[in-house]
Amino acid sequence: MAKNTGPLISAIELLSIADEKKIILLDARSGPGAKDNYQKEHLRGAQRIDLEADLAKVPADASRGGRHPLPTPQEFLTTLRRLGIEISSIVIIYDDKHGANAAARAWWMLLAAGVKNVKVLDGGYQAALAAGFPVTSEMPATLSSSFEFTNWQLQVADMDEAGAAALDKGFEVIDVREPQRYDGIYEPIDLIAGHIPGAINIPYYSNLSPDGRFLTGEELRKKYEDISSRLPKDNIIVHCGSGVTACHTLLAFAAAGLDIPKLYAGSWSEWSRNDKPIATTD
Repeated sequence: MAKNTGPLISAIELLSIADEKKIILLDARSGPGAKDNYQKEHLRGAQRIDLEADLAKVPADASRGGRHPLPTPQEFLTTLRRLGIEISSIVIIYDDKHGANAAARAWWMLLAAGVKNVKVLDGGYQAALAAGFPVTSEMPATLSSSFEFTNWQLQVADMDEAGAAALDKGFEVIDVREPQRYDGIYEPIDLIAGHIPGAINIPYYSNLSPDGRFLTGEELRKKYEDISSRLPKDNIIVHCGSGVTACHTLLAFAAAGLDIPKLYAGSWSEWSRNDKPIATTD
């Protein structure tokens, strides 16, 4: 484990260290049936972390922070303690969407809480199964911790900051959604298609190779170093639909050895509900 200092871990690496005591393995699969799927089968030793309940504070009105606003640090602290996570823990997270969903969000939040050794399973649940990682329906032992943190330690942007930055040549706002949503062709989740005026589109899935694993660190560096070399990390803001998939691109920056930009957690789900200007691609 000491040799792998990046934010990703392969299924083979995970298999080789699965019995180390400091490891906290988290199942972040989300969507319909995720809880039932976990109860039926999960990687041995994995605890479940829930996108809707643990990684977000879902509002009644998505215009106030989007569909998946961040919980408060105190609320997330309750989750960390329940999962037995300590500052010295080795935390490994997987989902079944190539890290593009809740695994990347959990990675970002754990780093932002001050946990140093956090990794996402490259290739996700499917890669673990292919590598022969044991699965079970047994629930792991109940854990607890005395973890403490008070403020997010990674940078976030709000709606007004993201809108102003997108129009400022000294900043870059990256929209990681599919091009059809960005272009204004269709919108399957939120109220209207389009994008924040001035934002650029780099779809999150372009971080992946055809087999569903991340591009190499060198390939990711070539992909993002132009932006990263000309702008400080706090002048780069990343968003998506609701602040979840954006973390996949923040993870890609980290895998490239680059500084992690700001997250606009409200993302398009907040922007599109607040009578803000909306751009489309003709």
